[in-house]
Amino acid sequence: MAREVLQKVDIEVSPRGSLELLSQREVAALRHGSQHHALQRLFRQCALAVLNTGNETDNVADIFDAYEDFSIEVAPRTRGLQLSIRNGPATALVDGRMVEGIRQHLFAVLRDIVHLGTEISDKARYDLSTSAGVTDAVFQILKHARVMEPGAPPNLVVCWGGHSISREEYEYTKEVGYHLGLRRLDICTGCGPGAMKGPMKGAAVGHAKQRVEGARFIGLSEPGIIAAEPPNPMVNHLVVLPDIEKRLEAFVRLAHGIIVFPGGVGTAEEILYLMGILLDPRNAALKLPIIFTGPASAQPYFREVDTFLKLLFGAQIQGKYQIIVDDAEAVGTALSKAIGDVRRDRSRTGDAYYFNWLLNITEAQQKPFLASHEQVAALKLGLDAQPEELAVQVRQALSAIVSGNVKEMGIRAIRKQGPFKLRADLKLVDALDHLLTQFAVQGRMKLSGQYEPCYEVVPF
Repeated sequence: MAREVLQKVDIEVSPRGSLELLSQREVAALRHGSQHHALQRLFRQCALAVLNTGNETDNVADIFDAYEDFSIEVAPRTRGLQLSIRNGPATALVDGRMVEGIRQHLFAVLRDIVHLGTEISDKARYDLSTSAGVTDAVFQILKHARVMEPGAPPNLVVCWGGHSISREEYEYTKEVGYHLGLRRLDICTGCGPGAMKGPMKGAAVGHAKQRVEGARFIGLSEPGIIAAEPPNPMVNHLVVLPDIEKRLEAFVRLAHGIIVFPGGVGTAEEILYLMGILLDPRNAALKLPIIFTGPASAQPYFREVDTFLKLLFGAQIQGKYQIIVDDAEAVGTALSKAIGDVRRDRSRTGDAYYFNWLLNITEAQQKPFLASHEQVAALKLGLDAQPEELAVQVRQALSAIVSGNVKEMGIRAIRKQGPFKLRADLKLVDALDHLLTQFAVQGRMKLSGQYEPCYEVVPF
């Protein structure tokens, strides 16, 4: 890790945004919530991740080890609150003042982890054992983050892709973003570097040319992954969902169109989640344009992903997505036209422009998956399962690999107990092992250094 990153500072920070105006009771509740052991640890980790923005590593264990003496506390003031930071990364400051974007993201973390986290855990208010209860919780989080625009026409494009991509692929994501910006489309990503940052940078230029004001660059994260993918500087709306499943639901309920750039296991996990929704018979009439795209050099990547999906789901997957290679303008044109169809469909069905309430998501897709060795070993990866059920199982397997690659708990579990063991039937073993091997060969598993697999694929 660079020497300057390890320089540490103490600072008091006042809030911006939704936490700027609070009653004494609200401040007391926030302070009490932040002192709860589990929430305190979670808030500390996410805050450190935000303050560490710009550090080029995806090994979160290294980050937490480097800042063992870091602390952050909610300090009550007569007029509200402040955050008291001790031994934080000096790179978060310029001339003794915290960078404004980092300050906004820091209080977004406080809002989502402590303020809303306390409310959502209240079983009297949110029944997270039901599908409707989970969806309501996701909606409330997004509402408090002020990322939805009631009455505005559909214009939000979700962009998925890897944090570890080539320079050529990164430049292509910027080019696509530029053509989206020229068409006055806003961007939502996983908020990290690589394919999550590029479309936002490109769209910002397109918006500037069209004199678009108030554009949304939404970053959706979750506590386990935010340290590996801190918010990039382009994000002006940061939302931290409680877990990966609620994060994925937020993506698809907000989206008016989805673009998938080249990526690794995390991107494959998002694709499998999406396929599980599209293959649900109740969503047969769903209007949600999906485009896989990248430069010419990414052709092998999409060929591997396409082959894998067809093996899993056969002919049922036909027509669920479009692949456009090396033509950023065509992506912008196709998506803009398709979003027009989405607008007409939402008007016909009476669904909201800003949140897709009519989308059906099963409880199996919403249930948080804990990537432990026991849970991973219990997965049944067999091609004889129903398509939507198989999509859930394979997504959970990929989620475990993401955990072992970049999440603190997963990394430490792998160090202690060895690789996760993924059990599948022989045909799926070969296909999954080939796909993951190709990701590693193409350098899509890790930002830097030699990749050590955190998994083994074995037959039933």
